[in-house]
Amino acid sequence: MIESAEAALKTAKRLLLEMGDVPSTGGSSMTFSEPASTEEGKVIEGVFNGERMIAPDGESYPVPANYASKSKLVAGDHLKLTILKDGRFVYKQIGPVPRKTIIGTLVHEDSQYKILGNGKSYKVLLASVTYYKAHVGDKVTVIIPDADDSEWATIEAVLPKNMTELNVNDDEPEEEEKLDF
Repeated sequence: MIESAEAALKTAKRLLLEMGDVPSTGGSSMTFSEPASTEEGKVIEGVFNGERMIAPDGESYPVPANYASKSKLVAGDHLKLTILKDGRFVYKQIGPVPRKTIIGTLVHEDSQYKILGNGKSYKVLLASVTYYKAHVGDKVTVIIPDADDSEWATIEAVLPKNMTELNVNDDEPEEEEKLDF
């Protein structure tokens, strides 16, 4: 767990160093504003590391796993956190990182659910596994950062069992069948 946390912090620190000019999916650049207080509460911006939001000052904030799963947050996404005066945390995604989708197989090892795909092992949140009712051995589509520099993936969907019959392979694209008319 400590090694995982250190790796996540290393990734977050690298992302924070690059934050002066971070491209978003819209092609514009994004900079983070300083934490501010509003009538609603304190506003902080940061980067999602797969489990938590890391602010520019290195402070880590918990992101609810069910929110991350249902919103399909990807490591590297930019978030805005508003800490309301009553203590509630309200997150909003303000800049999705460029992303891609791959197909993999769900496994459970070292007390962690992971996706094996793209020649790599990616961690996934338990909340995603339960939300999509996935089981070990299922083929799933997952979203990863386009740069493929994260140890985390986000489950997008569980493929139906009959997809195996259609020869879906997570390592090679399926060749199209040529039809003669």
